[in-house]
Amino acid sequence: MSDSDPFDEIIANETDRDPDLAVIEAGSRTLRTQGSTPTSDVPTRPEDPEVDKALRAVEADLATRWGETKLEPSVSRISALMDVLGEPQRTYPSIHITGTNGKTSTARMIEALLGAFELRTGRYTSPHVQSVTERISLDGAPISAERFIETYDDIKPYVEMVDAQQEYRLSFFEVLTGMAYAAFADAPVDVAVVEVGMGGSWDATNVIDGDVAVVMPIDLDHTDRLGETPAEIAGEKGGIIKQDATVIMAQQPVDAAQVLLKKAVEVDATVAREGLEFGVVGRQVAVGGQLVTLRGLGGEYPEVYLPLHGEHQAHNAAVALAAVEAFFGVGSQRPEPLDIDTVRKAFAAVSSPGRLEVVRRSPTVVLDAAHNPAGARVTADAIGEAFDFSRLIGVVGASGDKNVRGVLEAFEPIFAEVVVTQNSSHRAMDADELAAIAVEVFGDERVQVEPRLPDALEAAITLAEEEGEFAGGGVLVTGSVITVGEARLLLGKG
Repeated sequence: MSDSDPFDEIIANETDRDPDLAVIEAGSRTLRTQGSTPTSDVPTRPEDPEVDKALRAVEADLATRWGETKLEPSVSRISALMDVLGEPQRTYPSIHITGTNGKTSTARMIEALLGAFELRTGRYTSPHVQSVTERISLDGAPISAERFIETYDDIKPYVEMVDAQQEYRLSFFEVLTGMAYAAFADAPVDVAVVEVGMGGSWDATNVIDGDVAVVMPIDLDHTDRLGETPAEIAGEKGGIIKQDATVIMAQQPVDAAQVLLKKAVEVDATVAREGLEFGVVGRQVAVGGQLVTLRGLGGEYPEVYLPLHGEHQAHNAAVALAAVEAFFGVGSQRPEPLDIDTVRKAFAAVSSPGRLEVVRRSPTVVLDAAHNPAGARVTADAIGEAFDFSRLIGVVGASGDKNVRGVLEAFEPIFAEVVVTQNSSHRAMDADELAAIAVEVFGDERVQVEPRLPDALEAAITLAEEEGEFAGGGVLVTGSVITVGEARLLLGKG
């Protein structure tokens, strides 16, 4: 990384746009100048200038709406939009996913499994790592910029109609949710895999009635909106459990599990619990990931290669498998398990950008989007298991509304030093404010402050290289999905 700043210059020139959108564009442009090749998982700006111009216009329009941190807890606006669109979300079955951590990785696994069994899938996840178009996927790939623009143009008149009728305009997330549901109906998909944005009961995605409701592990996050205990948070997240659905429940705190089970009883839902009806039988570290044996609702699935690191990903895989089994009626309508070769093929093809993702070697740079203490703890454990670092340098840039101290405390045992920084989002915690907390956790000698992310990356790589080329130094970039997305753009893959 040089001292010339096309990244900063582009962001400075985009003062009329949402900072998150501006940094996405800036990163993709600077990445192209470095000659990096984008992958289908992480689309960059469209090459066609006219398409790029049209996508910018859509992004700018969306940026005028409430962002994802400003909420009026209600499904009234999204319900009104679905009504005028003709209820597109009811034209296909769905698998609905909530919980605190692991939702996106699990959604990707579910999508891969369904696709391997020759079903056409739509996947809606958030937030995005690099491009807003990542949030809506068809057949396992992010929606094209052209299709994203077309979908927005199709529903825009109806969005404006609802805006005029409601006390508040539809939010950024609500419009994107409407776009996803409309795109899935238009495709059409055989099944939608939908991740909640926040909570469950009043989340915009909750206008679907998921045939399968997946509840990932619940921990403390967004406590100002969802509740201050796992039980209170479970009450909100349990709102996705609908009449006669099947609930796939990951391992939960006891009080959260009690709330979820009570909700299931109230709506006659069938429950499958990790550790009882399904789970991880065994696992061992393998090159590039791990080899797992899973017990599903229909039996055992041995020697499944999963190209993702960490025990938590093995548990995510168990949940994903059970969810797909439940969707196909395994354990209820049909006794036999899913075809093992198809299951192995699906899991072997899974990717999850920004989740313990290696983007550079010598020294190794790993990206992980952990942004709360629970996520940071599992990431720290996975780093210790999957990588043999002799010296690990952290680069941390966090959002101001997160439990930053808890995140730093989780990483303190594995970081030799930490470089604190800030991403370009308006939500970013000031680097000096973050540094003050880091000094309390790590001590003054182990903390370096670099407000600009490119400088922070360069400083961390330099510190890691002090061990020598073959000594095993590494860098972990973490603290926020936005920080990880920006770092990914700056560094490229490989």
